[in-house]
Amino acid sequence: MDQNFWESRWEQNQTGWDIGHDSPALIKYMLQVPDKTIKVLIPGCGSAHETNILLNLGFKDIHLMDIAKIPAEKLRKKFENNPEVSVHCEDFFKHNGSYDLILEQTFFCAIDPTLRKNYAEHCHKLLKPGGKLVGVLFNKIFDAPGPPFGGTEKEYRVIFKELFNIHTMEPCRNSILPRQNSELFFILTKKEINL
Repeated sequence: MDQNFWESRWEQNQTGWDIGHDSPALIKYMLQVPDKTIKVLIPGCGSAHETNILLNLGFKDIHLMDIAKIPAEKLRKKFENNPEVSVHCEDFFKHNGSYDLILEQTFFCAIDPTLRKNYAEHCHKLLKPGGKLVGVLFNKIFDAPGPPFGGTEKEYRVIFKELFNIHTMEPCRNSILPRQNSELFFILTKKEINL
């Protein structure tokens, strides 16, 4: 599932992960964040529907990342007059940066499960001291081969507990209709650990 794989999905309009609007769970969380100057990363952002609302809320440092060129170019054009938004077309696992908050929606379920420990480690590396990883994860196992790849709360706790304090990991109460009763909402804070 390299760049070519995701490019072909966009070219063939096979973007079933795109719900066509912002994620209610992410927006509800962001409405409660008082500091609008924090540096926010949305990896595997796709169409990044949350961005307009983040801008309207006054967030000043929003970073959107996708490995596929098609969504990245669309986002660059869409937000060319918004200096608050930076678009990165690159592999998340090779990205260097320093963020206060990473928002997770459908990126974790798109990567091969063998990379999930690497995902946790790289999020930990990218986050500043006290930084947070917040978002939604599928709480189900899919019958068809992925992506998307599902999982369970028990699995996720094992993946994240070494590197993050798990403040919240519970059934998502405001999932979109097709995903109701199949998502977890989580809030994690970076532990200070030398890797």
